[in-house]
Amino acid sequence: MRNSVLLRILFVVTLFCVGAVYAQDRPVQDVNPDRHPNLAEAQRLCVQAWDKLSEAQHANDWDMHNHAQHAKELLDQASREIGEAARDANHPEHDRH
Repeated sequence: MRNSVLLRILFVVTLFCVGAVYAQDRPVQDVNPDRHPNLAEAQRLCVQAWDKLSEAQHANDWDMHNHAQHAKELLDQASREIGEAARDANHPEHDRH
């Protein structure tokens, strides 16, 4: 009886962890394309690549040794950095590096 309860708890925790890893949201597209068309396009391409990785994960039953998931995390990071670049470009008084 005790083993059965422990197995159920382990199963629920495992499902939660897997869901948390794979339920990651798509990267945001928050750059104004009228103001920064190149940066907005770069963000759009991050989202497109993220979507293609999701399709690959589904097609391969998620069996890519977590490399696709890591790539998606990097694309999300890249999209956020692109957004920061656009925000910095909106404020020319900031120091240029």
